[in-house]
Amino acid sequence: MGLRRVAVTHILKGLLNALCRIDCREYVDALSKNKPLLVAFNHVNFLEVPILITHSYPLHVTGLVKSETWKNPIFAFLFNTYRAIPIDRTKSFVEAFRHVREAIDKGFYMCIAPEGTRSKNGVLGRGKAGIVQLSLEMDVPILPVAHHGGERIWENMRRFRRTPFFIRAGRPFKIRFVGSPDRKEREEIMDEVMGQMARLLPGEMRGVYAEHAERECKYLEFINQ
Repeated sequence: MGLRRVAVTHILKGLLNALCRIDCREYVDALSKNKPLLVAFNHVNFLEVPILITHSYPLHVTGLVKSETWKNPIFAFLFNTYRAIPIDRTKSFVEAFRHVREAIDKGFYMCIAPEGTRSKNGVLGRGKAGIVQLSLEMDVPILPVAHHGGERIWENMRRFRRTPFFIRAGRPFKIRFVGSPDRKEREEIMDEVMGQMARLLPGEMRGVYAEHAERECKYLEFINQ
């Protein structure tokens, strides 16, 4: 599996660099300064996951992926290569969360897209609170990451242009909460998490979290780097 991962990484990285001019220094630097953690990222299209994984090599980065994606044999091969964790959104998340804990204990950084679906246009959509539950249960920090530029990939490909792709990383934080938050509190915490992602994006791409990007945080405790 190790040799396969190395070979696939070099092939994918070459293809991605042919398609895009990738600025990921801030993201890689943030990972290298922190122990394995949850990486919250915005989900636009097919580009960001392979870029987040291949351009952080040799750090071990994987992700939580909807289980139905394994029906595609190409995706199944790639996700198995990078030890992605399937999650069935129609069932309990207990089993998937257990695998996330095991992966983090082994030194993996776990990428999670709180929106749960692709925005396609790059505008940040509503986040779901699963990452809040994960962070609280495991006492694991979250690193907010946001990217832009990739939403123009198809337009640029038609014009035979490479796509500028920018990845930014914020300050890692832990969620400050004693006990188990109720539904309203989870939503408030999620708004703050998404606000940290939104502040990394251009103003027109912050979507429903534009105001939260500028607010002080009640529930987040930032980690000094």
